[in-house]
Amino acid sequence: RRPPRSTLFPYTTLFRSLDIHDIVPEFYASKFNSGKNTHIYKALILMERTSIAFSDHVIIANHIWEKTLVSRSVRKNKCTVLLNYPDPSIFYTRPRTKKNDKFIILYPGTLNHHQGVDIAIEAFAIIKKQSIGVEFHIYGAGTDEKYLAELIVKLGLEDKVFMKGILSLDQISDVMANSDIGVVPKRANSFGNEAFSTKTFEFMALGVPVIISDTKIDKFYFNDSLVRFFHSGDEKDLAESLFLMIKDQDLRNRLVKNSLKYIEENNWDVKKNIYLDLVDLLHKDS
Repeated sequence: RRPPRSTLFPYTTLFRSLDIHDIVPEFYASKFNSGKNTHIYKALILMERTSIAFSDHVIIANHIWEKTLVSRSVRKNKCTVLLNYPDPSIFYTRPRTKKNDKFIILYPGTLNHHQGVDIAIEAFAIIKKQSIGVEFHIYGAGTDEKYLAELIVKLGLEDKVFMKGILSLDQISDVMANSDIGVVPKRANSFGNEAFSTKTFEFMALGVPVIISDTKIDKFYFNDSLVRFFHSGDEKDLAESLFLMIKDQDLRNRLVKNSLKYIEENNWDVKKNIYLDLVDLLHKDS
């Protein structure tokens, strides 16, 4: 996650940078099930172009969205990709403090439809009987919170699946570090297909193996040596991946080893110079 800009660049700046964490027109279309030919979608494109026109430079959150922006709203030389890399001062490997022998599957994040948490709950229901001592913990809040709570009751998972609410960044990093498997079950037929999830990086930095859906964005950045993929939207395939990961400690260890090596080159301490160099360049040109 990017530290506050003021801590990185304390002197007064004269330039205007636009930092786009989520590409808004596509987010709106996905959230409200709206087509791209609607007046509102077109208005959001206009707002995007106007905002970019008033800025000196645009920072975008991943390479797929950069391609989208360059195709419609910004020159390539005015746009820089900067992922939300994990901060090593928060997300780092540490001794476990868990005081029981429960095997914990964990999802931390927003509880919106495109995140696919309901798919993970349905997958857990499939493996429940074969996975004694395994629990699924969900941290976060969002528009699907009530629906997910009702789904847990409907599937008879009250003693196995727990919704834990929201924690601070420092608290959730410790909770994540004490989990056994992280799951990021985004839907590929929605905004989640191109939205990069920082949770994946964070689990990797903490030394926790991850199961993620085969979205366009995750296939772009990761491969089978780093994560376990499942077919997005397919609770049966996710159940098979969960069961395999629970039973195969060697697989978990191999993914963790490769992920930690990957994170050595993909964390904020390493990548912050992309931002700092950009700030210096724009400051000199202003």
